[in-house]
Amino acid sequence: MKAPLRFNVSHSGELLLVAVTLHRAIGVDIEQIRRDMCVTEIAGRFFSATERNALTALARDLQHDAFFDCWTRKEAYIKAMGDGLSLPLHQFDVAFRPGEPAQLLATRPDGAEACRWRLSQLDVADGYKAALAVEGSQWTLNCWDWPIEHATKPGPHRH
Repeated sequence: MKAPLRFNVSHSGELLLVAVTLHRAIGVDIEQIRRDMCVTEIAGRFFSATERNALTALARDLQHDAFFDCWTRKEAYIKAMGDGLSLPLHQFDVAFRPGEPAQLLATRPDGAEACRWRLSQLDVADGYKAALAVEGSQWTLNCWDWPIEHATKPGPHRH
């Protein structure tokens, strides 16, 4: 029997992200946006052909943000699956173009797998991208933050 409380953790830069749910697989990822990376080269190694084409079709000034949207959504999904990198990142497609909501578009080899998951973009802080993947669709997202200046004070600060 699976434990009723499930959680996942990610950190990058100065931020830590924790996601908790009951009776559902969950994955979360946060990344500090790095402008010093050749994102099209990294995408060429890890993203699906559909995602690579979508990324390179964007104007250069939009590519870094889009890359990190794609990366965090993919990482959140594989963490929720619990298989780590044994599930290659090119075996599924996520939506990530500017203005496009987070979504798992296609999964290979089992195309029906995409319908079992819901992805959400998380707006955490300037200079960061974050995403959440949760099994199923009948759930509600609640977010809290604990600013560092309040870390010693009890209780969450809801936003």
